[in-house]
Amino acid sequence: MEKKLPVFERLSAINVNEHVEKKSNLTYLSWAWAWSKTKTECPDATYKILETEYDEALGFMCHTNVTIEGETLEMWLPVMDGANKSMKKTAYSYSSRYGDKQVDSATTFDINKTIMRCLVKNLAMFGLGIYIYAGEDLPEGETHYKAEAPKKTAVATADGLTDLKKGTDNWDAVIKYVTANKSLGIEKIGAQITRKYKVSPTLKKEIANLITAS
Repeated sequence: MEKKLPVFERLSAINVNEHVEKKSNLTYLSWAWAWSKTKTECPDATYKILETEYDEALGFMCHTNVTIEGETLEMWLPVMDGANKSMKKTAYSYSSRYGDKQVDSATTFDINKTIMRCLVKNLAMFGLGIYIYAGEDLPEGETHYKAEAPKKTAVATADGLTDLKKGTDNWDAVIKYVTANKSLGIEKIGAQITRKYKVSPTLKKEIANLITAS
């Protein structure tokens, strides 16, 4: 009897290129196909939609978890508009080099769309389409590249993270969040912030100092 490969090896070897669509140079994998393929390869796979959290400074954060062959992995993704700005319960504006920009309030459609993208990201943790998130075109072992396929792709569903920089609205929002939630402690606050932002060691230290300051 042929030995069954581990889940990650089976799913990460699947070429998903024909089931992605591109919008504004970003690549999205169809959640319907991703779940259907996962169930075909791993019939015992299940998922849960966890509570969507909301913070006045940071916005909405969607959560899912997936269980396959006894292993459960959790994932999260912020609700963002087309410019990767966090959507909140009410509309707001922010300044950019092109002038003031408006971000609409989030709707149930925006939240539902993010939940399904979060599920796709969750499945990638088990291997399905994970090479896309690394900016690759084909899974390991593939040798025939499509002529029109770019060598690198920017992927919105990869993690939705943006670089946190001082002097920006994002930094101001983080400072406001940290100041108002010091009682949560460094570990929990750090986990919340790094779900949305890529934080340099220098800024991590500044945030930690702010949390521990009296």
